[in-house]
Amino acid sequence: MKLYYAPGACSLADHIAMHEAGLNFDRVKVDLKAKVTEDGTPFAEINPKGYVPVVEFDDGKRLTENVAILWWIAQEAPSLAPSGDDGALRLVETLAFISTEIHKQFARVFRPSSDAEATAAREKIAQRFALVAKTMRGEYLFGDKVSVADAYLFTMLTWAQKMSVELPPELQAFYKRIRERPAVKLAFEHEGLE
Repeated sequence: MKLYYAPGACSLADHIAMHEAGLNFDRVKVDLKAKVTEDGTPFAEINPKGYVPVVEFDDGKRLTENVAILWWIAQEAPSLAPSGDDGALRLVETLAFISTEIHKQFARVFRPSSDAEATAAREKIAQRFALVAKTMRGEYLFGDKVSVADAYLFTMLTWAQKMSVELPPELQAFYKRIRERPAVKLAFEHEGLE
C-alpha cells in the first residue's frame, strides 16, 4: 500500500492516522507545483484531480479524499473511531465538518483574491475552531481516545498556526497533546517537517 502525500499538506492527516492505526505503507512524495511524484511520474496519472492524498492499495485500486481515506482507516482500526450506537455517524459528521467548514476555508487564506477575503476567511476559520472547542468531549474530539478526526483537526491547526489564525485555549492545548504522540512525530519526520 502507498500513501501519496505532499509535506505539510492535508495528506498529513492520513499519514498520522495510518501510523496511529499501525498500518504498513510506503510513502510517495508529490511535488504539487510541478505535478510529479518523487520518481518523476506525472501525478495526473495517479490522481486526475491533481491533489493529495491518495492511497493506492496493493491491488492497484486507489482511494482519494480525506474523508474517504480517514473513514477507511477507521474501519481498519476501529479504536480510531468513536464508540457507541451513533459513533460512526458522529465520525462522518465531524470529518465532513472539518473538510467543508475548515479545510476549504483555508484556500481563501492561502490564495486570497484580496486582503479583505483573507481576513474574512481567517475570521470564519476562527469561528469554526471556537465551535469545535465547545463541542470537544475530553482531551480529544470524542473523549479520551484519539480518532482519525483528531488527526485531521490537528493538521488544520498546523495550518492555522502558520497563517496566524486565532485558536481557542482548548485547541492550543489539544495541539500540544497531539503533537507529542509517536504517530505524529513519525509523520513529521517522514515529511521533513520542523
